[in-house]
Amino acid sequence: MSEIKTDRRYTSDHEWALTDGGLVRIGITAYAVEQLGDITLVNLDAAVGAELTAGAAFGTVESVKTLADLFSPISGTVVEVNAALADQPELVNDDCYGGAWMIAIAPTNPSEVEALLDAEAYGTLLSK
Repeated sequence: MSEIKTDRRYTSDHEWALTDGGLVRIGITAYAVEQLGDITLVNLDAAVGAELTAGAAFGTVESVKTLADLFSPISGTVVEVNAALADQPELVNDDCYGGAWMIAIAPTNPSEVEALLDAEAYGTLLSK
């Protein structure tokens, strides 16, 4: 089974959300990486200052197998974009829960994070 970190929340679209101070960092899960295969391109459309609503697309990930949209799990303002992924998309394969975070959001409503799946619920989703 794919690695599931207990310090963050998850979506059924296989994004993770990690509260980091007042920000929420967002990336894709190990399960998503396994399904995608080798990542060849990360395109983050959301710029710093952009307002996102929960469920809105903020970019795409391209792999040798497919192209997948990235969706924001919460609403808020983008305060950081991981620019390193433009030149090193393979970081997603190497460190999807760490250095390959994609965007950081200042949440409009921090309780949206708590409404996401916890590690146990995400594990249950993957086992179906």
